[in-house]
Amino acid sequence: MKNNTMENSASNPSITQALQAQAMQLLPIITQELVAQHFSEIVHQRIAQQSTEQTQDAKTQHIDKTYFQGLTRAQHPQFGSVMIKWQLSDCAYPIASDLTHEAEILAAVNASSKIKNNAIAPPLLAHHCVDVQILEQLQHLVIVVMPYYPNGSLASQLTASKHLSLIALQKHHFIMKSAYLIGNLHQAGWLHNDIKPSNILLLDTPCDSSLSNSADNSSIMPHPLLTDFALAERFNEIKEGSPAGTPAYLAPERWQGQGATVHSDIYALGIMMVEILAGRRPFQVSVNSNDKLKAWAIKHCQQPIPKLSSEYSRYQPIVDKVLAKRVERRYQDLDKVLIDLRLLDNH
Repeated sequence: MKNNTMENSASNPSITQALQAQAMQLLPIITQELVAQHFSEIVHQRIAQQSTEQTQDAKTQHIDKTYFQGLTRAQHPQFGSVMIKWQLSDCAYPIASDLTHEAEILAAVNASSKIKNNAIAPPLLAHHCVDVQILEQLQHLVIVVMPYYPNGSLASQLTASKHLSLIALQKHHFIMKSAYLIGNLHQAGWLHNDIKPSNILLLDTPCDSSLSNSADNSSIMPHPLLTDFALAERFNEIKEGSPAGTPAYLAPERWQGQGATVHSDIYALGIMMVEILAGRRPFQVSVNSNDKLKAWAIKHCQQPIPKLSSEYSRYQPIVDKVLAKRVERRYQDLDKVLIDLRLLDNH
């Protein structure tokens, strides 16, 4: 099972050194290409090396092909401050177009949300595919451009220091807004398959001083958007055992080889609910674990659903149902989750 989210390789010094050496060769070329497309003030924030298993010839021989993905901030005369996702792969060994796939989904999700006048994802400002020469090899560069949101993601609000300053009302609205957002995506006919706080962008500042004094708190809470649609699928195109997602948020049935469903997105929301309320995810795996994937599978499939502190005990029935191990005992759609969350507003 491959985790298609960018990995942090800082824990392995040899991998980090190799990545830095390759970055020294790759990034100037990518910068040059971005400058040619009128981007300026270019700051490369992240680069990761990925591998994808490919099948060759009729003998079904498996080969791992390496490619690179990065995240870059920049300015553009037309778009202003932007975040650029890019992917670089060898033209001789084409990979499944993860980033092109994501751009296509982003455009489709944006189109459906415009019809309902309810934004689900950031606008797709530009999508370029060009071939560049790097070290005598022709490389395929895919660029996806979206607005830059200075308030970052929900994950930034859940760090140990910031979580302490969140009041109960803010936590409740983070949960409500996230559930609305995922529900709107489902209504548009899509599964996200990688729901987690770092994939929920915040458009406005979450620390509004008037929050505790307002009768209509929803109007001043940050409006969230979903990002990272690399693993998203249409309801009618779901594949058995399709791409995994992030192990910390992956539903029990996914570990058992079943395809993605509304229920697996709901389960990921449940993990996020506990994280928002308690400041930490319900299940943890040791960094020293020899087989992290097996350890995660055991946690999700066998470990009991955590009990919330007395302060948040009113959420316990909802948490029990979003994190139910068996699909038939879980909430069947986001509308029912939202109904129960709204009932908490009245207590």
